[in-house]
Amino acid sequence: MAAAGSAIGVGNIWGFPTQAASNGGGAFLLVYLLFIFLLGYPMLVAEMAIGRHGQATPFRALQQLTEDRAGRVGAGLLGLAAVLTVSFIFTFYAIVSGWFVAYALEPLAHMMGSTQGAAWLSDFSVSRNLIFTLLFALLSLYVVCQGLEQGIEKWSRRLMPLLLSMLLLLTLYMLLQPGAGAGLKAYLIPDFSRVLQGKVLIGALGQSFFSLSLGAAVMMIYGSYLSRQASIPVLAAQVTLLDTSVAFLAGLLILPAMYVAQHNGVSILAEDGSLLDSDTLVFSVLPALFNTMGQAQHLIAFAFFLLMIVAAITSAISMLEAPVSMAMEIGGLSRIKATWLMTLLCTLISVIIVFNFGSLFGLIITATTHYAQPLVSLCITLYAGWVWQRHQVLAELKAGHPELEQGWFWKIWPWYVRLVCPVLVLLVIIQSIGG
Repeated sequence: MAAAGSAIGVGNIWGFPTQAASNGGGAFLLVYLLFIFLLGYPMLVAEMAIGRHGQATPFRALQQLTEDRAGRVGAGLLGLAAVLTVSFIFTFYAIVSGWFVAYALEPLAHMMGSTQGAAWLSDFSVSRNLIFTLLFALLSLYVVCQGLEQGIEKWSRRLMPLLLSMLLLLTLYMLLQPGAGAGLKAYLIPDFSRVLQGKVLIGALGQSFFSLSLGAAVMMIYGSYLSRQASIPVLAAQVTLLDTSVAFLAGLLILPAMYVAQHNGVSILAEDGSLLDSDTLVFSVLPALFNTMGQAQHLIAFAFFLLMIVAAITSAISMLEAPVSMAMEIGGLSRIKATWLMTLLCTLISVIIVFNFGSLFGLIITATTHYAQPLVSLCITLYAGWVWQRHQVLAELKAGHPELEQGWFWKIWPWYVRLVCPVLVLLVIIQSIGG
């Protein structure tokens, strides 16, 4: 549940629908689903297996795959790159999640008659962004300080069922609204002429890696917490299916909501047909949509942004766990000291982004999710496929799945991770540079 909580987050409910709406709807959905199952799942198995084998953070776990000195140095640097990647992801994630907290409070301010307070909560000001970024960072710090079982696992068990039920109810409600049919058509019927566009390919690849927390240390760390009785291929399949189902559901909520908003007189498209405010879609189109819903508007707005906060916190705590675990392992710090130190460092960068939003926010998102995650995950896969001894890989996967060697998974997966995954990732990256 904690691993699913890490995978299921703002990337599914904010990132995926926004990317889909900006990149051809059905075409993006098709490419995303292909990447999730052709690349995401095999790489997730590799990261979890390395983590459980090493029983350590990526820095140490990757080093244990080889006795070669140069290989160990490279592995340590790769592990460090994974932790740095997820730490930078947390810096913009805390900002976005702070917006969700502000937008959840805005309808409550309206209901209490505080028009001025509601305006400040929905205004894109430095002061609002700063305060709610710090608030969300403190919330993440509180959960991670409590440790794995009493913090991350306990809160994941509480929040994940709440997230899924809220998402389902909101989606059903939205699909019954006038105009939702056009959104369904845009989302589910692909324009095949856009499938091979560089922007669609790299966006879908980056989103699939971001969504599954690949190339960002998280799944390797969660793998290190797994018992020897857990079947890694089965667990990875469960996480992948749950993650993809939530992303698909979020698309069923957000894209029809856009067209319901358009039906109600809200502008969502520019003259050239491109999406208006694509980066802040959830914060521009949806509040405008909620405002057209009469007496129910404040309740629906509060429910939606509460859903986003729940999704955000389950992922944020896993992101913060990566640098915290590394500080504990390498620096010998206690959990509380490590959590305070890493939260302060990450939040300091978040504050710098808030004060330089126009130049840094989009840059860090693109650098981490579109390029760093795929490249780091590619290197991890090369270690799993070419450096890690085959008999050790088999022993690790058989620990929770004794009959694995006789099945189709073991006949396909080692060669697939070794040969197919690296080539596919490189082709997409090259295509994106050219496209």
